[in-house]
This record gives sequence, structure tokens and C-alpha cells, in this order.
Amino acid sequence: MGEALSADEKMTLKTAAFGAVFLVSNADPGLRALVRESYAASGVIVETGGLVREALTTGGLPDLRGESPTELATAVLPALEESVALLADRAPDELANFRSAVIKTAEQAAAAASGISPAEAEMLDRIRAALGVAG
Repeated sequence: MGEALSADEKMTLKTAAFGAVFLVSNADPGLRALVRESYAASGVIVETGGLVREALTTGGLPDLRGESPTELATAVLPALEESVALLADRAPDELANFRSAVIKTAEQAAAAASGISPAEAEMLDRIRAALGVAG
């Protein structure tokens, strides 16, 4: 399963994973959509296993509230890249699990309210690129 992660390393993974959902939700804003998107994404995280699930479901949550979409992207996209590097180094067997969980949560969030908008599709592409996954 790889090495145990520190609290800071887990927070990096959480910032990346939950931030990806926020990025997609903010790409096509709306309160009703945000609720549907967050609910849809939470189901994927619950289904995730291994070290990734443990990292995403224990401890506190990242504080991503109040940031503009640009500030959010500036925080989250590097966290996605850092998470990939961290897992590649410390728990390479968990990297595919992490990438899959983040992409699935972001896609579920984007599709939850009236399908995937062009702005959401663009953000999904940016998320995939930060994860090192071809679209």
C-alpha cells in the first residue's frame, strides 16, 4: 500500500481532490448546482480504497472557501501536481487510484447539474493535465 503519509501530505492530497471538485463547480457556478455536484462527488470518494481513501476521509478538510476561481486554480492545480509526485515517490501503487478518484469525482461533479458545460469541460482538461493524464 506504500508508506504512511504525514498529516501535511494527506492535506495536500485533500486539497487536490476536493479542490478539483471546487474548480469544476466554480467553472459553471450556481448554488443548486454546487449542492448536486458536491453530493455526486462524495459518493466516489467513499468508494475509493487504500491509502487514498484513508488520506481523503480522515482528519480535517482543506479550507478552500472564499477564494476567487483564479486563486483556487492557483492553489489546486499545483496541489494536484504535487500529489502525483508525492504518490509516485512514496506510494506508487496508489497513484492510479488517486488519479482515478480525482478524475471521477470531478467528472461526477461536472455532470451532476445539467450535464458538463464547456467551462466545466475545459476545467476537467486542466485537472487531467495537472494529474498527467491524457484527456
